[in-house]
Amino acid sequence: MIPYEPLNRPPAPPGRPVGAVTRGTTGHNRLRRADRWIAAGYAGLLRSAARPLVVDLGFGASHVTTTELFLRLRGIRPDVEVIGVEIDPERVAAALPYARPGLSFAVGGFEMRPAPRPPVLVRAFNVLRQYGEAEAGAAWDLMRSRIAPDGVLVEGTCSEVGHRAAWVALDASGPRTLTLSTRFSGFGRPSDLAERLPKALIHRNVPGEAVHRLFEDLDRAWAVCAPYAAYGVRQRWPATVETLARTWPVVRHPPLGGRARWRLGELTLPWSAVAPAVHRG
Repeated sequence: MIPYEPLNRPPAPPGRPVGAVTRGTTGHNRLRRADRWIAAGYAGLLRSAARPLVVDLGFGASHVTTTELFLRLRGIRPDVEVIGVEIDPERVAAALPYARPGLSFAVGGFEMRPAPRPPVLVRAFNVLRQYGEAEAGAAWDLMRSRIAPDGVLVEGTCSEVGHRAAWVALDASGPRTLTLSTRFSGFGRPSDLAERLPKALIHRNVPGEAVHRLFEDLDRAWAVCAPYAAYGVRQRWPATVETLARTWPVVRHPPLGGRARWRLGELTLPWSAVAPAVHRG
């Protein structure tokens, strides 16, 4: 298992932003699933923060998903501030006309230098797939070192239209949960979601690793629950998760678990259940 320890907050690395330019692919509602989960799971964090700051790291070629995050979180905390941080200056320049009070855009990388204070929440999607596993781990460490002491980093990946997604929630002590999320018309069997695992896990979907056993058991539970198909996938998925929960520590209670979330196509587990068995550099 990869060891993670609480980090002291180092100064931002000097020089150019840390990271590399991504493809920048984005679109309306691509990250709606993650936003919905964030809003449900961390509304209390946003409401309790004195001056809540949220960073959308690596927003890509369009401002749209950052703006959507801003509007969704404003429904929870009307004075929340959201900064879209992107390493490509041209993308930031294209986003600037869409800034408004509480929503801004700035050039930066994993060090999140534009943030005027430690953010309580960071969303970083589709920014680590091009990195090696060790490089992605270093990016995790840098990002979580920049968040507020009680803050959360949500790092993950999703399909081009957002119908399949997976993300890890991390705090200052390290990764806490893994969430799988899917549109019910977006898969044939649950293991189809494996292609969207975050970098920390996607290369661990091999025999002997916990995440590989997870997908084997999830497909098995899906097959066992085939009779529910007569009532639709919206009934079959919760039944599948309930079956999986007999042998896996599925999060079963709100705000991150329970049938209300399963009916949205979600499944959340503790990170400890799927953590890599051996660290490979």
